[in-house]
Amino acid sequence: MKKWSLFFLFFLLYFQGCGYKPTSMFANKILGDKIYAEVEISLQDPENTILIKDALNEAIFNRFRAKISSKEKATSKLFVKLKSISFIPIQYDKNGYVLAYKSYVTLETTYYDQKAHKKVITTRGDYDFPIKSNSVISDTKRFEAIKFASSKAIDEFISQISIQGILEVP
Repeated sequence: MKKWSLFFLFFLLYFQGCGYKPTSMFANKILGDKIYAEVEISLQDPENTILIKDALNEAIFNRFRAKISSKEKATSKLFVKLKSISFIPIQYDKNGYVLAYKSYVTLETTYYDQKAHKKVITTRGDYDFPIKSNSVISDTKRFEAIKFASSKAIDEFISQISIQGILEVP
């Protein structure tokens, strides 16, 4: 019992001393704590714009640890545009029917950081999902795939922002 408590104490001290900082801290150096987010409505696919907006709002709250703000009060601004959505078969049964697809979502994010510098980042997210043999992609599966692929594309954007925050550390 004493060994485990000693190990646990050593483990805590090691991670406390190594200087671990969450990526949200580095992203906040670039974007700040009040973010204005806007998603451009796609005329070909307006339903998906709502899914992307939801994923973006969730990322601002949960990953950036920031608040959504009005355009005037924001420390930074994000403008997201849906560039493309595609579905590619990735698995077939013995008769040649599709069993699984991979969806790809490409987002272009133009942002203005705290210093009002404009930058554009294009990210891509993917999501694998199965379907029943000899059937088509249902709307539910399609929306789910787009939502999760968009979330991954936004995660990639967050990673790139965090890297910029790390590089700006003195």
